Amino acid sequence: MMRTRPLKVALLGCGVVGSEVARIMTTHAADLAARIGAPVELAGVAVRRPSKVREGIDPDLITTDATALVKRGDIDVVIEVIGGIEPARSLITAAFEHGASVVSANKALLAEDGATLYAAAEEHGKDLYFEAAVAGAIPLIRPLRESLAGDKVNRVLGIVNGTTNFILDKMDSSGAGYSEALDEATALGYAEADPTADVEGFDAAAKAAILAGIAFHTRVRLDDVYREGLTEVTAADIASARRMGCTVKLLAICERAADGKSVTARVHPAMIPLSHPLASVREAYNAVFVEAEAAGQLMFYGPGAGGSPTASAVLGDLVAVCRNKLAEATGPGESAYTQLPVSPMGDVVTRYHISLDVADKPGVLAQVATVFAEHGVSIDTVRQQGKDGEASLVVVTHRAPDAALSGTVEALRKLDTVRGVASIMRVEGE
Repeated sequence: MMRTRPLKVALLGCGVVGSEVARIMTTHAADLAARIGAPVELAGVAVRRPSKVREGIDPDLITTDATALVKRGDIDVVIEVIGGIEPARSLITAAFEHGASVVSANKALLAEDGATLYAAAEEHGKDLYFEAAVAGAIPLIRPLRESLAGDKVNRVLGIVNGTTNFILDKMDSSGAGYSEALDEATALGYAEADPTADVEGFDAAAKAAILAGIAFHTRVRLDDVYREGLTEVTAADIASARRMGCTVKLLAICERAADGKSVTARVHPAMIPLSHPLASVREAYNAVFVEAEAAGQLMFYGPGAGGSPTASAVLGDLVAVCRNKLAEATGPGESAYTQLPVSPMGDVVTRYHISLDVADKPGVLAQVATVFAEHGVSIDTVRQQGKDGEASLVVVTHRAPDAALSGTVEALRKLDTVRGVASIMRVEGE
């Protein structure tokens, strides 16, 4: 039997995502009510610019006082899509204190201070759901928190930023340089006017922190995630990857150590074989590859950003939270029982692709090989091209610790025959 009294929802933020959430709540009201078991009512919308016309939203619902809205006491669920650390953190904790559960899309806050939010939700017996924080419409958080709760996840490898994937895809498919590809992404609306958060890897790093924490049942903060952007990736790197049968992707990689005693989380460009499922992820799409002990290899794919895809994830969480409310229950909270330490990047073991500018004369290769051997880094393949006294040397290594590779590169720079290190890129996805 359906309850007639509606569940009241407060919406914090009414931009691209928030306005789409409000639209779907209105146009799909009957379906949402049937799925939840009670109608849901938009009880208030907090915005910064109240004078802006918001089609389909009753102007009487608009307020600039977000704090008063979440403290009303009759609100059942708060949807937070304003982003950033403050005032979002204070508003979410106030919502819990005044009896509301929370649905959030705030990856930055969850990565920076998720522990505070989890603790507040648990203290007040409320839900904190955040499917939309990581990969837009792709169901990922709930499968990790619930569907794989009985399994042991060992690795999460993914493309979690559509802007960077679009840029790298265009560089690969058209031969464009980074700046040209970024300009195209901006013109098409895939990149913000200030693309720093995307192209420098901050957005992906926040998502990696969230994924690692859930996958490995331990606390991982944004500061724990090693981060490199893609601004230094060149057309030459893309071409070199192609010669190896690879492509370049900006990857978020979360791994459990082989001995199970620590985890790592990192974001950086990497070459992956064209045979790997992630290599075929094109344009602004996202995909996440999960490796679990019993389930094996799983892949989640779809649009990772945008108003409608993100709103889809928000509404899915809203339905789940409202169902819990009616059942007088709560969903899963924080699971950090393993308390595993996060190892530094120096401990990460992977393969490397190093491009060197060297003098074109006898003995150079032997000198370079000696440096690699002295630092315990084994060489897999070497390719050398030279002309007019200058040459390029491309070395692909076997798996080695990042710290050993860093020492190798430092020593190579001291050789008189090495003019410079043109690029260093990791090779993943074997």
